[in-house]
Amino acid sequence: MTNGKRPWARGRLAGLLGLEVPIVQGPFGGGLSSVALASAVSEGGGLGSYGGHILTPDGIGELVGELRKATARPFAVNLWVPHPDEAAAPPDRDRMARYAGLLRPWFEELGLPTAQLEEPPPAPEFAQQIDALLAAEPPVISFVMGIPEARVLDEARRRGIRTVGTATTVEEALAIEAAGMDAVVASGSDAGGHRGSFLRPVNESLVGTFSLVPQVAQAVSIPVVAAGGIADGRGIAAALTLGADGVQIGTGFLATEESGASAIHRAALQGPGAHTTVLTRAFSGRLARAIPNRFTREALAYENELAPYPLQYTLTRPLRTAAAERGLAEYVNLWSGQAAALTRPRGARDYLDELIAGTETALGHRAPGRDQPGRGCGDGN
Repeated sequence: MTNGKRPWARGRLAGLLGLEVPIVQGPFGGGLSSVALASAVSEGGGLGSYGGHILTPDGIGELVGELRKATARPFAVNLWVPHPDEAAAPPDRDRMARYAGLLRPWFEELGLPTAQLEEPPPAPEFAQQIDALLAAEPPVISFVMGIPEARVLDEARRRGIRTVGTATTVEEALAIEAAGMDAVVASGSDAGGHRGSFLRPVNESLVGTFSLVPQVAQAVSIPVVAAGGIADGRGIAAALTLGADGVQIGTGFLATEESGASAIHRAALQGPGAHTTVLTRAFSGRLARAIPNRFTREALAYENELAPYPLQYTLTRPLRTAAAERGLAEYVNLWSGQAAALTRPRGARDYLDELIAGTETALGHRAPGRDQPGRGCGDGN
């Protein structure tokens, strides 16, 4: 079925990105993305995405090549824009010893060599990553955590690459539009994984999805993608009715068979614990929404003493990796949004088809439209 038979799918986002349905698969970082998942969503008419923030420049080029082999349809690669303080000099020996000392008891409990805490490998540099990504020319590049410098967006435009920014407040959405990006993801505080706030502290930027979306839709003229707490057709219909041009779904696709989530992560998403999520800095040094476990609870006492991102993320990697290999869910970053209880295991194409059918049912085959009173878009649509 083409989107000619789906009035709600014939919107600005679908037209901009060449989609059959305005459904974007959330880009997972930390190895949770997969080519199989991104290509399945793209082949189904949505926008498959891959989180590339931990990849080397060479790895990014290889990734885009693999995605092109897997699908001829549009896809996105996502990168994290570093905060200014993340480019600061590495911590001195005393501070490094304090950061390592906080994690040492958990390393010893799992029998891991504590020497890994002394000199962790450096994280990839954003400037090299984005240059490699621009050279690879994926159809879409999405960004989170900030706005890249003007030369990046200018080069993307020159190469015909669409760009999408991520906002957690109206202020951030306006900044993304002013920078010249093609679309904005309005990411509510319901969303799983890392919070992408960049103009104000996260605790001043925790706006729920269905409060954020209509405000962003009223404030900007570029297409708006609703994200956070959306896992079925009812959520999609609600977002479209509130003025969004499309939706981005993370946790629902994380639960599918093609995602890179570990077996214990998938089990947690389907377990009773998924009804509760917390914002924690324990795993990466940046606030992220996850299903609570022993590590998040015990680390809470040291929340303000943990290493900053990306150092904390690098320091905890051996712990997280070993725990996942041993099936120890109490030490793994169980990223999850607040709608995990609405998800279940299935193939990505089956899930996408269910989302489409559920949206049709929820809308009653009506198109909510974009010309709602008071939107102030200025685009005449």
